[in-house]
Amino acid sequence: MLTGVLGYEPGPVEGGRQRYVHPGEGPGRIVDLRATRGFWSGAMGAGVVHHVAFRAADDATQAAATAALTQHGIRVTPQRDRTYFRSTYFREPGGVLFEIATDGPGFAIDEPVEALGSRLMLPPCHEPHRAAIEATLPPLLRPDRDAA
Repeated sequence: MLTGVLGYEPGPVEGGRQRYVHPGEGPGRIVDLRATRGFWSGAMGAGVVHHVAFRAADDATQAAATAALTQHGIRVTPQRDRTYFRSTYFREPGGVLFEIATDGPGFAIDEPVEALGSRLMLPPCHEPHRAAIEATLPPLLRPDRDAA
């Protein structure tokens, strides 16, 4: 999946860990997989990863990845607008949910870059639930102003 479809190349093997490297730049270009045996299948709950997201620079890059997946017989969801990015989803043969998300339009579409992270921003579809969402979030401390 990583090499034949997503463009990663096998890297070094160290112990039971196989590294895969994508020729692109930026975060997410290295994936390490560790071979394990004897584990049960994952179940949703605390401490379990819901999905793994991969970056696509733009819609065309995402569409090319989707086409490659389809050619390998893998079903991919239609593109979904997530306000800050657009995503497609599929399950790899082992059942793990993968996402391919575009870089744009980005998190600065509804606030200036200088203000990013200073308050909770929500996509319009979640605004009606703001009070309930905020009530479940733990307080976040900012080291620059909330020193202990």
